[in-house]
Amino acid sequence: MRFGFWPNPRSNYEDTRLLCAHAEATGYDGIWLADHFLPDEDELIPVHESWVTLSALARDVPRVRMGHLVTGNTYRHPAVLANMAATLDNLNGGRTVLGLGSGWQQNEHEAYGIEYGTTGGRLRMLEEACQVIKGLYGNDYFDFKGEYYQLARAPLEPKPKQEKMPLMIGGGGEKVTLKIAATYADEWNVWGNVDTLTHKMKILDRHCEFIDRDPATIERCAVALLFLSDNDDYLKRVREAAPGDRSIIGGISEVRDTVAAYQEVGVEELIIPDFTLGTLIGSDQKKRDLMEQFITEVATVAA
Repeated sequence: MRFGFWPNPRSNYEDTRLLCAHAEATGYDGIWLADHFLPDEDELIPVHESWVTLSALARDVPRVRMGHLVTGNTYRHPAVLANMAATLDNLNGGRTVLGLGSGWQQNEHEAYGIEYGTTGGRLRMLEEACQVIKGLYGNDYFDFKGEYYQLARAPLEPKPKQEKMPLMIGGGGEKVTLKIAATYADEWNVWGNVDTLTHKMKILDRHCEFIDRDPATIERCAVALLFLSDNDDYLKRVREAAPGDRSIIGGISEVRDTVAAYQEVGVEELIIPDFTLGTLIGSDQKKRDLMEQFITEVATVAA
């Protein structure tokens, strides 16, 4: 089982770099970024563009896999995105995962004049984007005539360094998103606790069976908020307030059991965002300490 780290997108680059380097040094297997341009609330908070940030991290963090949870398909033409991801894969020595989702944050579409459309329209765009990306990676030239995208003898060189760069589909929509994942994904990601993952994976498996695809050919990846502490009063408050369907809460032993349960149901990578790990300000080491405690006392034992 792999373990990933997701730095807060509202951090400056130096903090992000230090945290990702710490994750790599302490044994995490991947770093993952959100793909947004502004917060989903009306606040003037800096948010770095994620693909440029990931390119810098490719230089500064030389070992782990890296990708997005997930790239918003509406923000970039899929042929442009395919080129970006292939370039990054060559720059980082074949460590890129192309995470892709339909896009959901309406306020940044409106602020930047990007068409938001309907949920159904964005999902149809996502499916076409998967076809475009795979077609460009799998052919010298690729033609495509879709409702949203059209390509005419389009090349893509250089191809990704990996023989097959993973395409990760993010989302848990049971009727359409999981069907798209069953059809195109090499990896699939969703927020959720063990019960959520168990339920969603059964539906993903059924979609695979309907199209005669072996479900085992899709890696399953989960994201959950981590609340790790030996303070019972704090844990009690968290259990009352935190979203239980997407949280891991407890002391070392309880969290270790939870992580083992993810692995038991078939999750192959668990990604921990830093959003609930405290702040890193000056000499405050709480976030780094919790990152290291999780990977050394929980993850390595549970895995």
